[in-house]
Amino acid sequence: MLFHSSIRKELARSFGATLVVLATVVVTMMLIRVLGQASRGSVSPADVVMVMGYTVLGHLTTILTLSLFIAIVSTLSRMYADSEMAIWFASGRGLASFLSPLLRFALPILIVIALLAVFVWPWANRQIQDLRERYETRGDLDRVVPGQFQESAGGRRVFFVDKNSGPGKSGSNIFIFTNEHGKQTVTSARSGRIDNTKDGRFLILDHGQRVESETGKPDITLAEFDEYGIRVSADTPGAPQAAPPKTLSTAALLREPTPDGLGELSFRFGLALAAANLVLIGLGVSNVNPRLGRNGNLGFAFFAFVAYYNLLNLGQSWISDGKTSFGGMMLAAHGGTFVLAWLWLLKRHNNWTLRAALRRRERRAALSAPGGSA
Repeated sequence: MLFHSSIRKELARSFGATLVVLATVVVTMMLIRVLGQASRGSVSPADVVMVMGYTVLGHLTTILTLSLFIAIVSTLSRMYADSEMAIWFASGRGLASFLSPLLRFALPILIVIALLAVFVWPWANRQIQDLRERYETRGDLDRVVPGQFQESAGGRRVFFVDKNSGPGKSGSNIFIFTNEHGKQTVTSARSGRIDNTKDGRFLILDHGQRVESETGKPDITLAEFDEYGIRVSADTPGAPQAAPPKTLSTAALLREPTPDGLGELSFRFGLALAAANLVLIGLGVSNVNPRLGRNGNLGFAFFAFVAYYNLLNLGQSWISDGKTSFGGMMLAAHGGTFVLAWLWLLKRHNNWTLRAALRRRERRAALSAPGGSA
């Protein structure tokens, strides 16, 4: 059918172009963000591309939702501006008749958004968390960066190497501070190297001194050495920490419905419901006066998207804090939005206005008055 095919083709072109632009912007922003995390030591520089890829994959639901919403608003706004909507209305097509081609076009995208929100979002967050934990639990010597004071994984040692030669095999002007078993030790050396033996991994220091003191005692022990070996290895891992809710699968959150887990579930399910509601909102707000342009309409549509997305975050926070229930928040946020969007669409479809309602009321009052039918 010409009506359906023409709308879906234009929606596809607009959606593809918008998706490419938004994906490019998000990839650039995520790259800058991950590079900043790598410079602060939160992630490994070697894992920057992987962390960026997982981050973009996790936010793909938002990218697809915004691309679909912009495609609907921009396409219908152009049709209003070029008077195509007036032609369709004159041929007997009401605004509600546009809902069928919009849903047929948006249904595959909505299914992908739901799958991404329920399954891919926690998987991507879990991969990022694993990369960060693996980087945080690396060995002490692997954490050393020339020219920077670097703390060990357990916080009991501080290393400093002025310069190194080779991939972490030797260095000069070495400083080590250790706080273990009630003793504080400061060791400095002109140079050092890593020596792997059958007894373990050792840091061999040359031409330095060692200062040792006990907590609460004034005695200090000073020793100079020509060569001194320190056995180094990864610190003993502490007690395992509970995984953040955003890294847990949807099935795991459903099995153990904690407040934080329910808040995370509201966010995941809300992403899918919000995408469906935004289709109705996009159809309802797309109304352009050809004499005034469509920039204001696009601005209002973008504001509606930002407000709806912030509502998802607010609902997640309220559920996690116990301020509201999961069902009540989902019903109020998404059910209420659906009802308002549907009423606004019916108003536009039937051309309901306050002035017309007042005129009908005055007409009925005039007819019901004595002699009003004369």
